[in-house]
Amino acid sequence: MLQLSEKQAQDIVDKMMQDIPYNINIMNEQGIIIGSGQRERVGSIHQGAVRALTTRTMVEVWQDGRLEKMGTNEPIIIGNELLGVIGISGHPDEVRPFSNIVRTTVSLLIEQRNQLENLAHEASRKKAFLERLLNHSGSYSQKMRKEALQYHIDLQLPTILIYIRFQGEASPFNSESYRTLLPHSWFTLEDAGDAQLVLIQNESEVDVFIQQFQQDQSQALISISRREANIARCYEQAKSAMDILMALRPASPLTRYDDVQFLVRFSAANLTNNSNIVSKLEDTSDLLETLRSFIHHSGSMTTTADDLNIHRNTLQYRLKRIQSITGKDPRNWLELIELTHGLLAFYR
Repeated sequence: MLQLSEKQAQDIVDKMMQDIPYNINIMNEQGIIIGSGQRERVGSIHQGAVRALTTRTMVEVWQDGRLEKMGTNEPIIIGNELLGVIGISGHPDEVRPFSNIVRTTVSLLIEQRNQLENLAHEASRKKAFLERLLNHSGSYSQKMRKEALQYHIDLQLPTILIYIRFQGEASPFNSESYRTLLPHSWFTLEDAGDAQLVLIQNESEVDVFIQQFQQDQSQALISISRREANIARCYEQAKSAMDILMALRPASPLTRYDDVQFLVRFSAANLTNNSNIVSKLEDTSDLLETLRSFIHHSGSMTTTADDLNIHRNTLQYRLKRIQSITGKDPRNWLELIELTHGLLAFYR
């Protein structure tokens, strides 16, 4: 139900009276003044408004009386719903044009607020549905299948889930990204820095979507699940693959769960009782970058130094710092495996 609050009414009155040299009153659907240039009148019944509400037409008062003053009283009607009355004190011929302006302004503000509330409600409903979807195991109820159809998802069909995260200044909120997302069922994962989840049930559309999306967002990290009957399972796979991307930051920003299954299992393995050794590097981004590059280049000093664009002596210094902080020497391949596991586990 549309409604105008007392605060909104008073704010509108205060703003409009900066430009209109007449007293303005705004009354609710019961004819009670909820906003006025004469604050002492707020809360009292406006007789002209009561008549305007009864007739649903403008009521003009041509002389001051005991219970009403000369002026215009025009009802606010939106979508055939009677919301209140705009009253302006003064000679009707003088204030009538201002009455139209104020009524139009109030109507637009009410409609705008209603649209924002509807959008907020839909966003909240969509978020709640996503949470249920990502935590649901087993078969789907008829009620859940029906709700999913509102988002163009057929829960009786297997699904591929695409998980998208944005790096640095990259943002999902531009026209090209939206144009690519809109034909598909997609959700914003607010708890993961506004990551996007895209659900595709026609397998042939996956590569086309990825190609189109990367044209505009080449730096976005993208992970892809298997085709599964359960969407929660798809999400688990895509998120696990995304964790690998976040940990290792390979040259390619795209990975599929099938390609990193071993690393996912390796990262989840409880191999030590000690706290994660890589967490000690959390505040040293240059050392994390060095460790990643050293892993990608199989422990090669030359290719790692070239990749980081640093001198070999600088690389040696960084590797010694990693050893000093973590107690593990990256140049020892067994200890490099421990560091790799720690890096993967740190981003789970």
